[in-house]
Amino acid sequence: MQALKELTSMRVGGVPASITVCTTREELIAKTEELWSTGEDWIALGGGTNLVFAEDVSNLHVLQIKTNGIEKTKLDGKQVWKIQAGVDWDELVAESVAAGLAGIEGMSGIPGTCGAAPVQNIGAYGQELSDVFLRAEFLDYESGELVILEPRDLKFGYRDSAIKRGRAGIITWIELELIDLEGLSRPLYSGQIAGALNSEMGKHVSLKDVRDSVLKLRAAKGMVLDPQDPNSVSCGSFFTNPIVSDTFARTISSDAPKWETQEDDGLTVKLSAAWLIEQAGIGKGFSLAGSNAAISSKHALAIVNKGGATGEQIAELARYIQERVAAKFGINLVPEPNLIGFSV
Repeated sequence: MQALKELTSMRVGGVPASITVCTTREELIAKTEELWSTGEDWIALGGGTNLVFAEDVSNLHVLQIKTNGIEKTKLDGKQVWKIQAGVDWDELVAESVAAGLAGIEGMSGIPGTCGAAPVQNIGAYGQELSDVFLRAEFLDYESGELVILEPRDLKFGYRDSAIKRGRAGIITWIELELIDLEGLSRPLYSGQIAGALNSEMGKHVSLKDVRDSVLKLRAAKGMVLDPQDPNSVSCGSFFTNPIVSDTFARTISSDAPKWETQEDDGLTVKLSAAWLIEQAGIGKGFSLAGSNAAISSKHALAIVNKGGATGEQIAELARYIQERVAAKFGINLVPEPNLIGFSV
């Protein structure tokens, strides 16, 4: 049986009790119900890009989701796509851009599968999944029933949802609403993308140009899976950007990057976790003595496996970063990936 380090982008994790591969929705439901009936510990595994496993996972049963397929329905200039949970997220984005449909182009290059996207409420460069999410089919662990979850049920937040906060179960498919703007993007809400394209915030530009620009920016940060780039042996951003009160933000240096929050209420501000880490004295490439876990040489927000790192070494470095940032700024950085077998 494969070790989980062979199935995850961080390349850590031992051999689990079992791995069950599910290739259809019906098989996923049946195998999940069968496993749940045993009462054993379990986890769903999609692309393995947002999970950090401990070495001892011998009691853990893994449901590997490899379902595929997209159903497309057109209505009033918009398209509703029903996507099976195992579809690769970036392949979905590429297909939507090729079809001339706007809504998720800014999330190009995010690794992982579509079934995991609502859990994290993935987002980048001014777009979030919740912007286009309609509903999902969910096999609920508590009730054992198949239910339909809408945005109000998922209670989306910044890189957060009701599922991430503890509602256990399996997403079998998601539905997204995309819009035909004749090959143009949604209004730009990222200064980085607007600048890279010599455009302005709020403008519509070519979907292809947005996707190409996003992929280029992500690659420069080591945030695109690339077998040739050792900095991509990671989970991408390891910490979420902290949201603090506007009053507290004023106590931080004026040089600190600060952004409006989704609520845009003037009361809260989002800070750059990468800036906080570097200002706490932890630079790109930093590693604890004797450890194979390190800060990416391209981006301070990513922890990478230099080769042979364990989940415990990843966690040890994450804790060290948290301690340094908390000591200097009084801010507790929250991990973005799911940590299995230990805590940070």
